[in-house]
Amino acid sequence: MRKLLPLLTVLLFITLLAGSAYGQERQAVTDQTVPDWADPTTWLLGYFTIDDLTIYPHSLWYQQRFDNFVPDADAMAELRELTLNEVNVTVVLGTWCSDSRREVPRFMKIVEGLDYNTDNITFIGVDSYKEAPLDSYAELGIERVPTFIFYINKVEKGRIIEYPETSLERDMINILKKR
Repeated sequence: MRKLLPLLTVLLFITLLAGSAYGQERQAVTDQTVPDWADPTTWLLGYFTIDDLTIYPHSLWYQQRFDNFVPDADAMAELRELTLNEVNVTVVLGTWCSDSRREVPRFMKIVEGLDYNTDNITFIGVDSYKEAPLDSYAELGIERVPTFIFYINKVEKGRIIEYPETSLERDMINILKKR
């Protein structure tokens, strides 16, 4: 037993060191995979594309919420009956904003289900003051995000601001039927 005691002590010490190193490594991975969304270095500002949301760190929130959202089938059928080829949408969002991180993936799931041409969507990222580094941005009059602005033939037809009144699908129907 006396001969085993030093060996057990060394094994215990090695195990504790390994566990400590594993804990530090796990913490580093955790810090890397869950960004602080309030940190301005994570924000998308100005014009960007939907592809930017599918790249780390934004893919962490975007992809899961996109995949998990199931649009209302009846509303989708009604949206499919509308002529959407002359509809353009400007989406103003803050990647730091929980409402934006909830609603934008849902919106994109809806438009994907409509086979809508996503080239007709303009994405604008803003800072926490709802400002974007774009010359004509102030003309949009953004006070809350996300804001989805729907245009038909370059004329604004309506907005969904921060969160839908009923659902994104139903609010879109109500706006697009206003022609």
